[in-house]
Amino acid sequence: MGSFLKILGGLIVVWGFADLGLSYAEVDLWWEVGIDTGELYPFTHWIAFGVGAVVSFIGKSIESENPPE
Repeated sequence: MGSFLKILGGLIVVWGFADLGLSYAEVDLWWEVGIDTGELYPFTHWIAFGVGAVVSFIGKSIESENPPE
């Protein structure tokens, strides 16, 4: 479970980088997948970075408590 969360967290962080990069090209990544973020749009990449980091940290914590055999 821990390794899955680490991978998921990494993918969310990558999504944040894609969101940040595409925002400079004036492409709203969230809108393209059908999600209207409204007034949160300027902060969506920061939110993705934070959520991804927290999920990765939780995955690392779970993995350190139960090391693979």
